[in-house]
Amino acid sequence: MSDLSRQDEAPGASVRLPHAPLPAYYRSDDAVAREAFLRDTFDSTAIDYNRLDKILGLGTGSRYRRLALLRAGLRPGMQVVDVGMGTGLVTREILKITGEPHRLVGVDPSPGMMEQARFDQAVDCRIGRAEEIPVASGSADFLVMGYALRHVADFAAAAAEFRRVLRPGGRLLVLEITRAEGRIANLLLKAYMRGLVPAVARVVSRSPATPMLWRYYWDTIEACAPPAEVMQTLRNAGLAGVERHVEVGIFSEYRAYGA
Repeated sequence: MSDLSRQDEAPGASVRLPHAPLPAYYRSDDAVAREAFLRDTFDSTAIDYNRLDKILGLGTGSRYRRLALLRAGLRPGMQVVDVGMGTGLVTREILKITGEPHRLVGVDPSPGMMEQARFDQAVDCRIGRAEEIPVASGSADFLVMGYALRHVADFAAAAAEFRRVLRPGGRLLVLEITRAEGRIANLLLKAYMRGLVPAVARVVSRSPATPMLWRYYWDTIEACAPPAEVMQTLRNAGLAGVERHVEVGIFSEYRAYGA
């Protein structure tokens, strides 16, 4: 099941912090504490990330990511930037499509996550944030950010960076998990993400922080700004052709073009 939506209403406010602070994990009034929590959590849980993705995605995650990239127009010959590359789950699918590691730059704020990224050929991996992408202006034909929207400190600043980095007509893809529509569907998703996933993580993970990470994942999904506000933020940054494609009701693919 899929859906494609475009919205042409009058401009609204841009999203900065993608979700309200979560005091169960860090001091809600302290941006530095939030950043430190995220960096420490991702660094310490990186060792478990790829294995849990395979277990919990039932082996379908790589296929979905590859299809999403193809739907957004990725093809060989493009200069690609993967923002929030983490352990390289999206990066590997990019390389399956393009086969051109020399045309790919991966960016992530977590050294621990990037240390777990494994590729057949060398990839240019750079420490950096979505709000300050360490690549030249107008240098990318395709920019993707996979499941990192909820973790940025300022999504409006990140959207402005997307426009800066993309060449005119360059393609943007932001992958994210969103709340399911309907109370029952959302309760089932919550039971899976905040109940079953952490339980499995307690059994198979090597880092004691990994179960907490998956609970945090759900809490950020539940608190995240709604899709309409995400799309408006991309428009307000000057990106064109903003649209949202949805798979199975929860996998959002935000797409746009550089202007």
